[in-house]
Amino acid sequence: MTTTDQAATGRTVTTNIPARLDRLPWSRWHWTIVIGLGTVWILDGLEVTVVGNIAGRLSEPGSGLPITSGQVTGLAAALYVAGACTGALFWGRLTDKWGRKKLFMITLAVYLAATALTAVSFSTWWFFTFRFLTGFGIGGEYAAINSAIDELIPAQYRGRVDLMINGSFWLGAVGGSLLSIVALDTAVLPKDLGWRLTFALGAVLALVILLVRRHVPESPRWLLIHGRDEEAERIVTSIEERVAAEKAEPLVEPEGELTIHQRRSVSFMEIARTVFSDYRRRAVLGFSLFIGQAFLYNAITFGFGAILTKFYDVPTGNTGYYFAVIAIGNFMGPLLLGKLFDTVGRRVMISSTYLLSGLLLFGTAWLFGQGSLNATTLTACWCAVLFFASAGASSAYLTVSEIFPMETRAMSIAFFYALGTAAGGISGPLLFADLTGTGKVGDTVLAFQIGATLMCLAGLVAAVLAVRAERRSLEDVARPLTAADPSASDADSASALR
Repeated sequence: MTTTDQAATGRTVTTNIPARLDRLPWSRWHWTIVIGLGTVWILDGLEVTVVGNIAGRLSEPGSGLPITSGQVTGLAAALYVAGACTGALFWGRLTDKWGRKKLFMITLAVYLAATALTAVSFSTWWFFTFRFLTGFGIGGEYAAINSAIDELIPAQYRGRVDLMINGSFWLGAVGGSLLSIVALDTAVLPKDLGWRLTFALGAVLALVILLVRRHVPESPRWLLIHGRDEEAERIVTSIEERVAAEKAEPLVEPEGELTIHQRRSVSFMEIARTVFSDYRRRAVLGFSLFIGQAFLYNAITFGFGAILTKFYDVPTGNTGYYFAVIAIGNFMGPLLLGKLFDTVGRRVMISSTYLLSGLLLFGTAWLFGQGSLNATTLTACWCAVLFFASAGASSAYLTVSEIFPMETRAMSIAFFYALGTAAGGISGPLLFADLTGTGKVGDTVLAFQIGATLMCLAGLVAAVLAVRAERRSLEDVARPLTAADPSASDADSASALR
């Protein structure tokens, strides 16, 4: 129920809509949200993996594209990263202003068009342009999707669902690895066709997801704050009716109300002040988590194919199999550990997954330096490291999407995503390409140790600063800036960390 009073500064709304959403049992409707919104991560994993694996084929005579392998893995990859960072910041701001649904439809349409046009590339400038625009669309997806998911999923399931969805990137990586094996086989597809079909497949999958997303509603929480409380009421009532009919029993009564002063928009300066001044401890937490996971992943995955071929004589065409194995390990981490983030709690699980993955990578570095590993056992070690690291990395996205106020949520996600992506996609490759490319065991060990150190440091920061957000309403974790009692939203107070 929502009641409205007219105030001098705007409409004042008292509502229990957030509590009504949080008390819902899991239902088929929630699975619709997961499928409609979460599957885009599979496309991202597919994109990144396919491009890396088919770089050699694109550079061969007869591929239909005058490009070198270095341009594909270097300039084209950098442009994709730059597009993702730019897109996250550009679309993130609009997501907070225009709404979640409008933006997750627009950004997916941008991705669909850009990847389809990549498939028909006839020159390097065309390929580079649409790699940038593909990243531009994907970057916007992260802000819009994480915002919508966390605002629609009940509090008691939010952690595991968010981790599972962000971890689904690695299902796309598995598909990309296996798809690239087929694309590289000239007995199956001609040189100038296989790589084009992989990009076309991404566009087809995006079109299917776009059709499913039409049935995903706008976030009622966002509607409330932006003066559209009647629409929010209709959406939540419809959801309740569907869930109650499915469960064939009355829903439990919601507990708690929220009073807000509705506003059409929040200035960029107010967002910046809120995140970096009022919530500075949480900003340090977000920064640490994203940088730690970015460097660990680059320490392992950047040049992983080169490590296998240089040190263990694995044929280039077979590295996709090894990558598929570690990608499965990456997905299993969030899938199997996700529930613990809602039961054991955020602080324990975030810090332990970061610390465990860092310590395991230190162990892997030592074994590698001693010459005790082969291609299979090294891959097994990577799987163990990434099982925990993937859950930790996914929890970074969960963390920044739930620990800042509603009005800043999408922009906060965008900022930390762009920061982590830039560090991982620019600083990481510059550092790790030199280390893993020398062919010296000691240099590769150092690369592993750098990634492990930063991951462990992030784990220690999380042990101190992580917010106990498990099973708590988003409005309880970080009260909206428009709440009637904004002083209650002091994120650095002891009450906010309980």
